[in-house]
Amino acid sequence: MSKVLCFGELLLRLSPQLNGEWIRQNVMPVYIGGAELNVATALARWQQPVSYCTALPDHYLSREIIHAVNAKGIGTETILLRGNRIGTYYLPQGADLKNAGVIYDRAGSSFWELKPGQIDWDNLLQNSNWFHFSAISPALNETVAEVCREGAKAAFEKGLRVSVDLNYRARLWQYGKDPVDIMPELVQYCHVVMGNIWAEDKMLGMAVPANIEDNKQAYLEASERTSAAIMKRFPNCRQVANTFRFDVKEGVRYYATLYDGQQLSVSPEQLTDFIVDKVGSGDTFMAGLIYGNQHGYGSQDIINFAAAAAFNKLFIKGDATTATVEEIRKGFLNYA
Repeated sequence: MSKVLCFGELLLRLSPQLNGEWIRQNVMPVYIGGAELNVATALARWQQPVSYCTALPDHYLSREIIHAVNAKGIGTETILLRGNRIGTYYLPQGADLKNAGVIYDRAGSSFWELKPGQIDWDNLLQNSNWFHFSAISPALNETVAEVCREGAKAAFEKGLRVSVDLNYRARLWQYGKDPVDIMPELVQYCHVVMGNIWAEDKMLGMAVPANIEDNKQAYLEASERTSAAIMKRFPNCRQVANTFRFDVKEGVRYYATLYDGQQLSVSPEQLTDFIVDKVGSGDTFMAGLIYGNQHGYGSQDIINFAAAAAFNKLFIKGDATTATVEEIRKGFLNYA
């Protein structure tokens, strides 16, 4: 089976307890993560060959991190050793990445300092048939955005399938460019686009109607309309996936869609009154899309598996899923 290559910044997530508990206890849990690494971790867990490309400084902490990543079954031969620091962010326990509680500390990291022409893409992409990146990387600075465009273009020209997760982090777009100024240049090389209707508005200018009704049918219609518009604007795109996750008191209501140019496939709606950890649910969904495509699933089976995997992650602590394909399928049967 051909290999997936995930490209993005490895991050250390520092997760303090609120109300000063982290100070009183002198404890702050640290997780190794990053959107693309979470995708790679899920794929490796599901026995899909996958490698991960990032940039880390050449010191003992990086070597320990690389060893831990490799131990999960992820190829690490594509990791670049350069620069001086590892990117980090702080996310208080119980908070959401979209919540104002997140604090990024990524400026000047090894990945942040990457420049076009520094990566041998021909060599890097050997033995792979899929290249994945996310909108988090081009949010760092315009130079890294160009590196992402360089990678997506190289993968496209080599005949790989290219996917992007349009995850929007407002606090990262701070270098004078709006996402809509950057992302279309990258999405033109993508075959699979994942996001939601609001992110597609921010990233690609696919406007959500101002008076859209707050109900499922209206959202499904908006999803199909926006997905069709993306495929018309970007002729290389073959699939557009949208997730819908709404907070319900302490829980979540969740469903997702996949448009393939012919029809809109909709996952079963899932509802829970509690969750363990929201971090990485979207990355697990993206991994599910890749996994389903790599295994030749039809559109409905792809979206069913991706949504089931994402929902399952809500009950797993940490940045990435630890569930197997069998556990995800068993869970799907319970709530489908």
